[in-house]
Amino acid sequence: MRDFRLPEWVREAGIGETRLALLDGDRILAARIEPEGMLAAGTVVKARLRSVAPRPLAVLDDGEEVLLAGRPKGISEGAAFSLEITRPALPGPEPWKRALGRPAGEEATIEALAAEELHLPPAGRDRLEQAGWSDLLEEAASGRVAFAGGELLLALTPAMTVIDVDGWLPPAELAMAGAKAAGEAIRRLDLQGSIGVDLPSVAGKSPRTAAAEALDQALAGEAFERTAVNGFGFLQVIRPRRRPSLLELAHDAPSFAARALLRRAALTGHGAARLAVHPRLAAVLERRPEWLEQLARQRGGLVTLRPDPALAISAGHVEPV
Repeated sequence: MRDFRLPEWVREAGIGETRLALLDGDRILAARIEPEGMLAAGTVVKARLRSVAPRPLAVLDDGEEVLLAGRPKGISEGAAFSLEITRPALPGPEPWKRALGRPAGEEATIEALAAEELHLPPAGRDRLEQAGWSDLLEEAASGRVAFAGGELLLALTPAMTVIDVDGWLPPAELAMAGAKAAGEAIRRLDLQGSIGVDLPSVAGKSPRTAAAEALDQALAGEAFERTAVNGFGFLQVIRPRRRPSLLELAHDAPSFAARALLRRAALTGHGAARLAVHPRLAAVLERRPEWLEQLARQRGGLVTLRPDPALAISAGHVEPV
């Protein structure tokens, strides 16, 4: 019998990160990952105004710098004030971009997402994995998304996230299918900010309009703006920028893979275990011993590491001991 439930957001608190997914039966429509310690949009913290030129800059108690949209009214340099994070620091092809913020109370805070809390088995079935969580992480890490008739190639640039549509369908059909797949990937991988979609060039306005409408339908209900498809097949989408996308998080490959391995290890048996990992991934875990301690408590046994330079970053696995 078909399940007629509406899509629902679910939240899973894991080791080193919190995972959120919009599930429609056995499909992930949208997803977010919030790494541990990330200052999420809407968080209010104490800060001091470090400087007002060339751009207002605040500093938090732990030394993290936050860029401000404008000079805070009534706050002098060196003064303490309450600051609301509007976007956390972002990873990517450039060094981590600093967080953005504003004095608390200037505008309404961003509401937290209501989501059902998930528990890892044996407390319950692994709904995320059944919906394709591992496949989603592979898309983010590889920058490749397959669809019927072609493939999307995703790349981060300092200016925007670029989606290149490639495939073997006739150009008009590929433009339609690729635009739909691009819209779905934007939601699923939580792409934000400026996004360029490079579709195959097609002759005539009608097929270009149809491709743009296919993308609109895939992003229905989302906040976004877009341009028309130009004669070269290029379309630009703008979405509000509130957190790092999965693609940006995956750019820090060792940390991204380490957290994914910890989730797999928590679901793979009980008792003592050894994690076989690439040395760069081992370095991440050695810097965060509390993550391994938490995994040991979940498994009920000591967890150790075995660095192996022959392993790929994403090929870490659990070995019995």
